[in-house]
Amino acid sequence: MAYILLLVGFGLLIKGADLFVDGSSNIARLLRVPPILIGLTIVAFGTSSPEATVSIIAALQGNAEVSLGNVVGSNVFNITLVVGIAAFLYPLMVESETTKKEIPFVLLASVALLVLIGDTVLQGSTDNLLTRSDGLIFVLFLSIFMYYLIEVGMRSRKETADEPVPSNIKWGKNSLLTLGGLLAIIFGGDMVVDSGTSIALDLGMSKTLVGLTIIAIGTSLPELVTSISAALKKESGIALGNVVGSNIFNILFVLGSSAVITPLPVNGKIFTDVIIMIALSILLFVFSRTSYKIGKAEGFVLIAMYVAYLTFIILRN
Repeated sequence: MAYILLLVGFGLLIKGADLFVDGSSNIARLLRVPPILIGLTIVAFGTSSPEATVSIIAALQGNAEVSLGNVVGSNVFNITLVVGIAAFLYPLMVESETTKKEIPFVLLASVALLVLIGDTVLQGSTDNLLTRSDGLIFVLFLSIFMYYLIEVGMRSRKETADEPVPSNIKWGKNSLLTLGGLLAIIFGGDMVVDSGTSIALDLGMSKTLVGLTIIAIGTSLPELVTSISAALKKESGIALGNVVGSNIFNILFVLGSSAVITPLPVNGKIFTDVIIMIALSILLFVFSRTSYKIGKAEGFVLIAMYVAYLTFIILRN
């Protein structure tokens, strides 16, 4: 039964992503805003919902390692495998604003996370803790980012106010496509995680290894299928914006809200993963600056980076 649910989950993910990209890219045209902006907001927030669900439930249950590990592991997966596969399938064109503001914001959020969890080094505390105050700082950072996105959207609408929208693109149809696709992605991702975990445990994998691999990858499957679908449709803005936006939402919204609900104790091992996440964010920035394009060669390097990271965490644990 688990194998059937796994196949059904993958089917929902693939079809849901197809509908979601179509609907959201048409909404961008109706709103007269760049697809990258839709990728950074609607698409990113939607595909981050599995991480939010898992991390917030884990926080309520007092399982901080799941909250932090899920976010950091998902962000590493997004930067390496999601961008890597999407770029390998179709080169991702990068807008100058993305390299100047959005990707540096991912880097800023990642460094802020490292600073806020380093209590023993910076403050001489006995334990590292992501406190409610830290969570509120993340939420405030998110407010600043959302304000910036609204400013960009309003400016873009003024510049493209006179551009005609094709008559066959309607609000009702595309809103339903976007919502239906998002629901299929969420339910599909949930089915893949649950059935995949069940199969992995039956095959004798440890729960720790399942958490680091199946759950972290499973909650990032919406980002993966959405970005691949967007890349195949040559919607580079949505493909890259989805990853950049998701990583920002994962740190600022998911960890921020989780820490506000309950302070999160920090496992010492997570520091290595956060530093790796920062290094990969810098690498993404460098790749984005080369001709403002992430091509097949860069995509292959990013995929290889994930394989190396996965090998590292399996051997470490």
